[in-house]
Amino acid sequence: MSGIEQLDRSLTLQINSWNSSVSDPIWAFFSDIPVWIPMYAAIVVFLVIRLGWKKGFLVVAAALLTFGFCDQFSNLIKALTERLRPCNDPLMIQSGLNILEKGGGFSFFSAHSANSFGLAASTYLGLRMDKRLKYRGYAAWMFTWAFLVSVSRIFVGKHFLGDVIVGILTGLAAGAVFGLLACHVAKMIDRRQRK
Repeated sequence: MSGIEQLDRSLTLQINSWNSSVSDPIWAFFSDIPVWIPMYAAIVVFLVIRLGWKKGFLVVAAALLTFGFCDQFSNLIKALTERLRPCNDPLMIQSGLNILEKGGGFSFFSAHSANSFGLAASTYLGLRMDKRLKYRGYAAWMFTWAFLVSVSRIFVGKHFLGDVIVGILTGLAAGAVFGLLACHVAKMIDRRQRK
């Protein structure tokens, strides 16, 4: 086992050990995908109201492309690395890992982290097309939510810290690419309409 992997395991166990009967249900909530659906629906409505249906659709499309890319890229990397999830790793379990969720599959990297940060990045960049407001409140909410979703994966025992960090970076990169692409397409549409 390499020094980096040992450090990743040690830091994961340290973070995971900060559990309590009060915080465990909160982390399980943030880790549960179905509870995000109402928020996703609210974001779609918000984007369309603020940007109009054309630009709003472009930003929603950018978010969906980000999700699709992050999910499929994560599945590919998981299949190539075959790293066990902490909740399935005998050494992590013997070391006292607190497990709130069991699950199969592999660990590296966290699609939850990639998707949540990708959504935050792509929609925030898309909203910046609306010059009327700065959307700092939206950014604060979305990136805080994405951080909590990401950290929850360590607390429920499904991911190592390294999985989460790589997921965050992947999501930010994909969200930036697709969000900026949506902005570029929107500008092209605006130019054509002015002619």
